[in-house]
Amino acid sequence: MTKNLLIIGAGIEACEGIKVAKGMGLGLIIADGNPAAPGLALADWQIIESTYDGEAILDQVKKLQANGIHIDGAIAMCADVPLSVATVTNALGLPGLSMDSAFLVSDKLAMKIRLQSEGIPIPRFADVSDKLKLVEQATAIGFPLIIKPVDSRGARGVQLIETPETLDTAWQLAAKESPTSRVMLEEYLEGPQFSTETLVDRGRCHTLGFADRNYEWLARTKPFIIENGGDAPTIVSTDINAEVIATVEKAAAALGIHQGIAKGDMVYTAEGAKVIEIAGRLSGGFFSTTQIPLATGVNFIEKAIKLALGEPLTDDEVTAKYQRAVAIRYLDLAPGKVSRIHGISKASGASGIEMLKVFVGPGSNIYPLTNHTQRAGFAIASAEKKQDAIARALAALSQITVEYEDLQT
Repeated sequence: MTKNLLIIGAGIEACEGIKVAKGMGLGLIIADGNPAAPGLALADWQIIESTYDGEAILDQVKKLQANGIHIDGAIAMCADVPLSVATVTNALGLPGLSMDSAFLVSDKLAMKIRLQSEGIPIPRFADVSDKLKLVEQATAIGFPLIIKPVDSRGARGVQLIETPETLDTAWQLAAKESPTSRVMLEEYLEGPQFSTETLVDRGRCHTLGFADRNYEWLARTKPFIIENGGDAPTIVSTDINAEVIATVEKAAAALGIHQGIAKGDMVYTAEGAKVIEIAGRLSGGFFSTTQIPLATGVNFIEKAIKLALGEPLTDDEVTAKYQRAVAIRYLDLAPGKVSRIHGISKASGASGIEMLKVFVGPGSNIYPLTNHTQRAGFAIASAEKKQDAIARALAALSQITVEYEDLQT
């Protein structure tokens, strides 16, 4: 009997993963609140509900079940909705996170409290949802520091604070970006940062994703912390690499991630590896769908889907076939209203370019970057050497030119 998989999320980043699921011969129930979401076109059954409304999705799933459509697993596809997935999987007895674990990876403050209680190295942090505690807690942590919403996504409201004078306005923005109006502070950790991604099969961890994160835009975008892509293989030593991986895998266990995905935002400090955040889902930014497979030869999405279906993974499936250099860089555009864009086709066909997408077009307004959702496009390149992959991505993006409308007309 064909197995059926519920996929929550059908945006442009999800499409590559949905194609993998389709290629596995699965029946696909795909949920998204946007009826025009591109991934819905690949669905056997569509659910038009917000990806954040797990109960509404569950109600629609139960209606499908009543009509004889069985559900064998559920997964979020490049969408930060672990609670929605867990609402379905726990109600139907499917593999995945417990409701407690799904909450912990959705709530940054609860996550830090749990990691701290389990002895996992993390930055110092404080709850400043009560604004009256803001100055006192910031002084205790020390500057520079990070202020962030407790429960937002895409780096919305996350800011680097270097002086006390900007605390008040930063708190207001962070609170505005939190659905529950909760705000926290964190120690700013100096050191190289990494994106990791781990398959967790009945408690056994297999970390295949490991990329150095690039923050060369920080001096220009701060207080907003905008990442300009990442690249693999890492420049750090084998020992540091191993320590980061060991730390992220211990953190996953501390958060109760025993079956599924643990996505890590990690940093290596003078005191060793520390956890910034752990997510219990597949990453966005085409990391899980495209970059990891290019770098390792392993179809990461396929393995994640097998875990969602409760199927065990063999050692061969989770062993990298090779290590190829891969880099992603983002399109850097000046603010303004776009009139024309040139060079996309030429850039897409440039040497070593594996994927290139531009999210803006004529009529689009480009604003100064304040979060990751505003990025205008990207290029992913591969090569034998890391620096060559980075150079190829940057060279392709340099082929893209934009004309702006004259604001005076």
